[in-house]
Amino acid sequence: MNESFWGIGIISFGIIGVFFILFFQDVTNTDEHNYNLLKETTESAMYDAFDYTSYYENGTVRIDREKFVENFVRRFAENATLANTYKIKIYDINETPPKVSLSVSSSKTAGFTGEVVEFNIPNRLDAILETPY
Repeated sequence: MNESFWGIGIISFGIIGVFFILFFQDVTNTDEHNYNLLKETTESAMYDAFDYTSYYENGTVRIDREKFVENFVRRFAENATLANTYKIKIYDINETPPKVSLSVSSSKTAGFTGEVVEFNIPNRLDAILETPY
């Protein structure tokens, strides 16, 4: 009888351990996905918002603020995971020289023993558009 309880205990600890591993793996993959998505989306939106007319006329490198925000939100929404809730904060957009500072945070909820725990995973990025000279 004693060995049966040990067997049940080992199996239950194994199931709980696998649950925690899968949960933290999901949180880590979410954070990595959000960071890569933020980085690639910001770069693409900056290239899309590049103002070619001012570059050809004056030689100044600048981006259009409204175009950047529109392209960033559209591209991010196309590739974001639907299971998460996202909050996008744009702190600063400089048109000349092209620089943006933004943050994306996603909320992940989990239930442990009837208690709901919410994880907020923020990613912050400051990006400068470089030109080859």
